[in-house]
Amino acid sequence: MGKVFARIYSIYAAVTFVVTFLLIFPFILICIRIPRWMKYGRKINRYWARAYFSLIFLPIKIEMEAKIKSGKPYIFLANHFSYLDVAMMGFIPGDVLFVGKASISKMPLFGYYFKSLHIAVDRDRMRSRAETMRRAGEALDRGSSIILFPEGGIFTPKPPKMIPFKNGAFRLAMEKQIPVIPVTLSYNHLILPEDNQFLLYRRRAKMVFHQALDPGDFDSDINLKETCFAVIQQQLDSDNPVV
Repeated sequence: MGKVFARIYSIYAAVTFVVTFLLIFPFILICIRIPRWMKYGRKINRYWARAYFSLIFLPIKIEMEAKIKSGKPYIFLANHFSYLDVAMMGFIPGDVLFVGKASISKMPLFGYYFKSLHIAVDRDRMRSRAETMRRAGEALDRGSSIILFPEGGIFTPKPPKMIPFKNGAFRLAMEKQIPVIPVTLSYNHLILPEDNQFLLYRRRAKMVFHQALDPGDFDSDINLKETCFAVIQQQLDSDNPVV
């Protein structure tokens, strides 16, 4: 019965996703067509994320350890075990650009929204990765924050154990002297496992915004990266104890 319910719930969640996105898309399209309104398009996305999780009856516990100042740019870095992670990024406050894989931009309508308001990267092309970091740096200079998954995708074979982080976000943080906020998504790998079955299981999600890491407190991007990794992995281990 568990999988039967999960299949019904998954279909309901997928239909709700499509219907609600179609409802807000005309408003997002207006924001895309007027460059100075693009930040409002991203704001609509945040409201949509909150509404969506309410409509699918998926509760989210948010723990805010970080002191996030309005109008100040940050680099938010989260673990990545599930496709649900992307939707939950809508709970990050402020004007935030999401850095995601280029394949998202191929999705009908949603892909157009994503590539217009956020940053798409082809991780297999070095030139694309360099262009991504340049655009991310420009966003930070404008006062916007950015979101990345420093693992580079859903690659770990054994969640909740992460794979090593890539360096790009930490080099950017050191270069721009922008605080890094580690974000732990504790249970998404249990709610929507990456097992090719696309079954959504209803249980409380958890999102932890850890205290900001100031690049000025680190002597290298490597040390910053290792600290960020340790903070997130420690939270994951605490929330997912081995039985």
